[in-house]
Amino acid sequence: MKKDGHPDYHMITVAMTDGTTYQTRSTYGKEGDTLTLDIDSRSHPAWTGGTQRLMDTGGRISRFKKRFEGFGVIKS
Repeated sequence: MKKDGHPDYHMITVAMTDGTTYQTRSTYGKEGDTLTLDIDSRSHPAWTGGTQRLMDTGGRISRFKKRFEGFGVIKS
């Protein structure tokens, strides 16, 4: 193994979008640096339940729904 082959692993501060901060170990920057996040779990729609918009280009979604409308339905 090469000497000094691993990156420096040190303590940094992570600043969330709402202004809260926490300490963690990372290879980012140097000891004591602050990583300021633009998007995090408190602001991103994937975690906050934001609305989704489907773009139906050429009726693809409609065709898909029509093709699989009865899929998984148990008929007696």
